[in-house]
Amino acid sequence: MKNKKKRILGLLLAAVMTVSMAAGCSKSGGSGSATGAKDSLVVATMSEPPSVGPYDHNAVAGDYVNNLVFARLFRTDADLNPEPWLVDTYENTSDTEWVFHLKQGVLFHDGSKMKAQDVVASLEHAKTCPEVSFYAESVATCEAVDDYTVKITTDGPSATLLYDLCHHGNAILPKALLDQGHDFGQEPIGAGPFRFVEWKRGDYLTFQAFEDYFGGAPAIKELTWKIIPEGSSRTIALEAGEIDMVIEVEAMDAERIEANEELTLLKHDSTAITWLMLNNEKPGLDNENVRHAINTAINKDNVVTVALNGIGSPSISQTPRGMLGYSEENADVYDVAKAQQWMDQSGVDPASVELSIICSSDQKKRAGEVIQADLQQIGINATIENMDLATYLSATAEGNYTGAIGGYSSSDMVSYVLGVFHSKSIGASNKTRLNDPEVDALIDQAAATIDNEARGKILEELTAKLNIICSQAPLYQDTYLRAYNANLEGVTINAGGYIPFEEIRWKEA
Repeated sequence: MKNKKKRILGLLLAAVMTVSMAAGCSKSGGSGSATGAKDSLVVATMSEPPSVGPYDHNAVAGDYVNNLVFARLFRTDADLNPEPWLVDTYENTSDTEWVFHLKQGVLFHDGSKMKAQDVVASLEHAKTCPEVSFYAESVATCEAVDDYTVKITTDGPSATLLYDLCHHGNAILPKALLDQGHDFGQEPIGAGPFRFVEWKRGDYLTFQAFEDYFGGAPAIKELTWKIIPEGSSRTIALEAGEIDMVIEVEAMDAERIEANEELTLLKHDSTAITWLMLNNEKPGLDNENVRHAINTAINKDNVVTVALNGIGSPSISQTPRGMLGYSEENADVYDVAKAQQWMDQSGVDPASVELSIICSSDQKKRAGEVIQADLQQIGINATIENMDLATYLSATAEGNYTGAIGGYSSSDMVSYVLGVFHSKSIGASNKTRLNDPEVDALIDQAAATIDNEARGKILEELTAKLNIICSQAPLYQDTYLRAYNANLEGVTINAGGYIPFEEIRWKEA
């Protein structure tokens, strides 16, 4: 244990040194907009989006830019409940039929008017796209009743339809362009508050305000989405006034930002869990006892301290706290002796377990280093592999990996378990490649249960079963950190990480 404490202390000291070095290189910022204009905004983010189109990814980095360009029938509000966006009013006319009355006068970026046929074509197209198709499966049929009325029929009662319609994969696009085979990944055209202008890969993306946006023209007229992978570099750029906002704030810099009167740090609890993902198809990792040994050997408190500077909360359950159906039944807790028992029970030689932990950010790397040290105590020699987000997403979706640190965010529990644990999500967001018929059946049952209390009981049973299977090792639940120039106003965020950029403006001088 003394050696372990030394390793943890060493990691903490290294983290502090990183902060100190960054602070020494920084200079005071607070010059207003990075370009000097009061209608432009430069936003720094850690990861480049895998695509600017809505159909060919299921990544948070892509969702950020999709929310700028594309509108959907619904979006999530401050409490993660679905609220109408392109819809004016709607009725649930039976257990399986929904009627949606669309807002009139909505324009796409190409100047065409949005009508019911565009909705039908978009939702039908989403079903053909593997990365997002499961968010369209709740739509059995979709028909245009008239130009501004759509009727959706579900295949049985659906508890997820409105949540599904909030997903970027159900963005509404012009039917005429879909019919032409338009490449929305190269030239995204939607009905959102901003128009896409340019993508200089590895550097930045630019957007312009859509003056005819149905929600009103945004105050920010030019928006630059700057890719800065290294956390302290994002902080330094913000302090220097080179950028105006940071999406993923380096946790080690949080106190420093809070102490700067020219900056604002926004904190918000999230529903996103970060895990050590384990490929359940790989030798050793296909053994449930080995997975329990790994999970039990990891000190999640230390992971939060080292990776997040203490800004977050350790996780032990396979599902997110704060959501319907959360349970800690059968969940593992940190216990090195118990971890060794799990390893002995497995019959697997720990030295034979190949575990390369993919990390796509500094924060994940710090978490990986804690995990690496902890697993050595039970004889597993893990390695750490740095990888950019796009490559990481591809490798993990295809199953070309053993371990990786990743996460998933959703607005409701059914959508979460559908994306993370259902076998039909293998090749997309089911990164562990879990394929369990009983799990699938419980997820399907929950999705078809309208009654909230009854659905909660099913989800609790499911969570307890997932804790037994232990397909991956939950690490922590994030606290979202966003930092920005104190002269900005209208900056809000919900527990899903959504920021309505169309509501942001610079304060009047």
